[in-house]
Amino acid sequence: MELEAIPGVGTKTAAALRELDDPAATVESGDVAAIARAPGVNEARAARIARGAIRRRHDDEGRVLATDRARELYREAIDLLRERTVTDYAAKRLETFYPSASASRIAEAQSFAAAATERDPDPAVREALADCAPLSDPPTVRVRDRCLATADAETLARAEAAVPELSVETVEDARDVSELGRSYASVIVLDESFAGLDVEGDVAVRPDALETPAETVPERLLTFFAENRDRLEAAAAVHETAGIAADAPVDLDRLRDALSRLDDDGTIAGDAELDRLTAAVDDLDAAVSTAASVADDRLREAIRERDVTIEGTDFLSLVEQGARVDSLLDRELADEYDEAVDAARDHLADALRLKPEEAELAERVFGGDPSFPVDHDESAVSRLRTELSAARDRRAARLKADLASDLGDLREPVETLVRDALELDVELAISRFARDFDCTLPEVVDPEAESPEAGGDGEGTGGFRIEGGRSPLLDVDFADVEPVDYTVSGATLLSGVNSGGKTSTLDLVALVVVLAQMGLPVPAESATVERFEEIHYYAKSQGTLDAGAFEATLRDFGDLVDGADGRLVLVDELESITEPGASAKIIAGILEALDDQHATAVFVSHLAREIRDAADFEIAVDGIEAAGLVDGELWVNRSPKKGHLARSTPELIVEKLADDRGGEFYGDLLEKF
Repeated sequence: MELEAIPGVGTKTAAALRELDDPAATVESGDVAAIARAPGVNEARAARIARGAIRRRHDDEGRVLATDRARELYREAIDLLRERTVTDYAAKRLETFYPSASASRIAEAQSFAAAATERDPDPAVREALADCAPLSDPPTVRVRDRCLATADAETLARAEAAVPELSVETVEDARDVSELGRSYASVIVLDESFAGLDVEGDVAVRPDALETPAETVPERLLTFFAENRDRLEAAAAVHETAGIAADAPVDLDRLRDALSRLDDDGTIAGDAELDRLTAAVDDLDAAVSTAASVADDRLREAIRERDVTIEGTDFLSLVEQGARVDSLLDRELADEYDEAVDAARDHLADALRLKPEEAELAERVFGGDPSFPVDHDESAVSRLRTELSAARDRRAARLKADLASDLGDLREPVETLVRDALELDVELAISRFARDFDCTLPEVVDPEAESPEAGGDGEGTGGFRIEGGRSPLLDVDFADVEPVDYTVSGATLLSGVNSGGKTSTLDLVALVVVLAQMGLPVPAESATVERFEEIHYYAKSQGTLDAGAFEATLRDFGDLVDGADGRLVLVDELESITEPGASAKIIAGILEALDDQHATAVFVSHLAREIRDAADFEIAVDGIEAAGLVDGELWVNRSPKKGHLARSTPELIVEKLADDRGGEFYGDLLEKF
């Protein structure tokens, strides 16, 4: 895939995406979290890239939402879905659903939605999802005890790029390698020409080291798992709570066992021998000091308990020889001194929990010429520290390599584990939306299909059919929303009383069509929708327009009716833009042009009678009928009545007064209607 061919992806974004392991596959997958791991790409941007990739895959270059109000309805639909997500990922992932004119894209989205609506939005699963988040890439960890070595400049550059965690040193011969062996705990030589090298230290010749990063720098993998421990455990909990652990891409017990062997900083946890060696290195100086104090205390006590007598000639001899107190100890308290040194050695070995071979090195720390306070050999301490550190590093390296080997084949499965958990949140949001608003998956038919209008005569003109539709956008409890049945094919006028629900009906139609072409469930008992190329929804104008604005509006409609085939046009009270007489003629002309183009259109108007009279074709008129006034409130049948010009609110009021009060005045007024 050419990344620059994706809508909205320029040169800089494409360069960032190429930093991903498999850019084309990642973008094609629609995995918002994976795309967002590209440098400088946040989740919102990743959602747009994923949406662009979907458009390209389905050759879907059109823009269905053609007006501001249509786009507002789409945002309101997305918001209703986003409100039902738990994770930020799912909220962004829903942005990849958009109204499409592509039959293949709609079918793909409907397949996803159909499976999603089968999910049970269990509150316990939603609670488990609260801790779920996309995996993150930890910062590069510098490893100081290991290095790579090569004599080749090209290999050097490749190694520095592939393994930034390690220092890469230049060597020319075995002597250089030997020097590195004394400076680092382990050295990995990348050149095959050094095969058979025999030098002191932990030196290995591995020409394939750059191709096996888990062995060369296991810290990379371990740090990744340590960094993402909470996310992995949360994803595992989601699978278990949702009852889909058996379908998880990784054995959850095995994953948890591996994580239990890993500390939060990426080091090995739970190994007693490594803990012993680490503690021994850390506590060595303190243990030597304490051991010396033990020897001093033993010797001090021995001196207190003994009377030491020195002959005058002996004392004179010692003075002449420049003897110190140490000589007196050697002569008078030799056994006691040896016992004190043994006590120091035993304490050092016990405090550091040294093994026999290590204890032999520890014995060299105390001994030599008698002294008080008891002295220790710093070079022997340094030698012991070197041996313990080397043993610690060797064991840590082996354990890291073993754990990295265990985790290596889990790297990709855990990506899938987390993605599946996050995708479950997307599915549950759709499921909750469908359940909260009594939704069903609509039938989306090709524009050339038969009209869905039952009993209608608009063969081949498409349109929409909604049964039991209820809008979740109304400012009332959804349970209190009255269902609406409405079917339209061709150009239609919708008449009705004020506050009778005409605008709400337009909103419902727009919402159903937008959701249907997103491939999602719609809030209706059933629905059939033509696959429209464009949706034009014009909201009610706020007052009469001045001449310039009026001309601009007419220009918009002129462009609209030029090739309107495959379009849905919804217009709310266009007559408010100018004088009623002129408005009726203009609307009649627009409807004539739309009818000629076989567009589906619903125009809400209080001038239905005047528009019908001005039109040069038999325009369909539907009406939201008010049955009357009850206690000053309109009683309305919210479903538009086909082929019916609805009575206005003034007519209903005059009729009520005529019935209630009688008289020639009210009767004459009523006849005017």
